[in-house]
Amino acid sequence: MVGVISLLTGRAGPSGFGSASTAEEVTHGIDASNLTAIITGGASGIGLETARVLALRNVHVIIGVRNTVSAKKAKEEIVEQKPSARVDILKLDLCSLTSVASFVHNFLALHLPLNILINNAGVMFCPFKLSENGVETQFHTNHLGHFLLTNLLLEKMKQTAEATGIEGRIINLSSIAHNYTYRKGIRFQKLNERKGYDNKKAYGQSKLCNILHSNELSRRLQEEGVNITVNSVHPGVIMTPLMRHSSYLMHFLKIFTFYIWKNVPQGAATTCYVALHPSVKGETGKYFVDCNKVKPSKFASNEQLGRKLWDFSERLINSISKA
Repeated sequence: MVGVISLLTGRAGPSGFGSASTAEEVTHGIDASNLTAIITGGASGIGLETARVLALRNVHVIIGVRNTVSAKKAKEEIVEQKPSARVDILKLDLCSLTSVASFVHNFLALHLPLNILINNAGVMFCPFKLSENGVETQFHTNHLGHFLLTNLLLEKMKQTAEATGIEGRIINLSSIAHNYTYRKGIRFQKLNERKGYDNKKAYGQSKLCNILHSNELSRRLQEEGVNITVNSVHPGVIMTPLMRHSSYLMHFLKIFTFYIWKNVPQGAATTCYVALHPSVKGETGKYFVDCNKVKPSKFASNEQLGRKLWDFSERLINSISKA
């Protein structure tokens, strides 16, 4: 209920921030010059705003992006505003496991620390299509690609946290759409079947996976005693390039739901808050909406389902690698 009231009124929640807060406001006064962050999809929309604000707070930002031309333009915008900004660009296509592995190889070759990983990139409401690896596109891009990316970068994050004593933070961008998914949550056995495919439920399924992935990884890292937190966030309803497959529908709906829509600076606020704010230190396995903790759906809170998804994802990646 608090989340709904905050959304409609913009009133701040327990964190001191709410739906009307911007990314700059929630990170005001923070100097993060000792941090390095990777942001996937940081060339447009809330990803670009997240990259801009983190660079503004002196974070060394690595943008992982499929379109490097747009990323270079994004970097130019950031550097124009802050000439001392540290921004690098690396090619990354989350719909290709080969590309994910190549990105990690190229990042590790830079010999940089890694304090923050923001799994921001995504696709939304896509027509049915299989990736080059034979996996449904929304599941592959939104979950599986990030699952592999996170696992391949985890050792570097552990090393950084141990060497610096600074808490590492992993943020998965989920969505309130995780509530709208298939009847059993995830179509494990029919994941790649055209029959029964629903582009909106498939999106909800992938966003459910983001939360389950966060929670299961958080549980595992806590068992290891590793100084890394893992949380998921709902950025809000924002008109960005992510909605290119449903732009007419979204513009129509916006006429009747204008009061719940955010602008891009507001949409990036929760991600930036969870990535940088000192009050989030030690918080892990949580779901944040409007910079405040909110309980997700029953599916998203199901630890058994999270473990099943983890095992399924590992087996799927292994089967692709052996093919």
